Amino acid sequence: MNKRKTGQQYEDKAAAYLEQCGFTILERNFRCRQGEVDIIGLHESCLVFVEVKYRKNAAAGTPEEAVGLIKQQKICQVSDYYRLVHPKRQERQIRYDVIAFCGEQITWYRNAFPYLRKGGTGVFW
Repeated sequence: MNKRKTGQQYEDKAAAYLEQCGFTILERNFRCRQGEVDIIGLHESCLVFVEVKYRKNAAAGTPEEAVGLIKQQKICQVSDYYRLVHPKRQERQIRYDVIAFCGEQITWYRNAFPYLRKGGTGVFW
C-alpha cells in the first residue's frame, strides 16, 4: 500500500474515532494555498483543526513528534483562511488537536499546540 492510501486509511479511522467521541466533522482534507488540514470539526463548542499522523512503530520517532513547529504554523495559517471563508464560524473558540497512530494504538491529543503565527515561537513536545 502506498503512503497516500495508508494515510487515507488512518484518516478514516481517526474520523470514525472522533465521531464516536462526540466530534462533529465539518470538513476533511481542507486545502488552500497555505497548506492542508486533515479534519475540521466541532467538539465541546470549539472549532477544532485536527492533524492525523501514523507510524508503523516508534523506531523512527513517534507520530506526534512529526507535528513540529513548521507544521503547526502551517495548520494555524490554514485555520486563519478557513475562518475567513466561513465567517459564521469565526466566533468559536479554536483548538488544535493531533490524532497519533503508532501501529494500531490511537492517542488523541486535545489542545496539542497553541495558535502560532509564521515566525512565532512555541514547541509541541
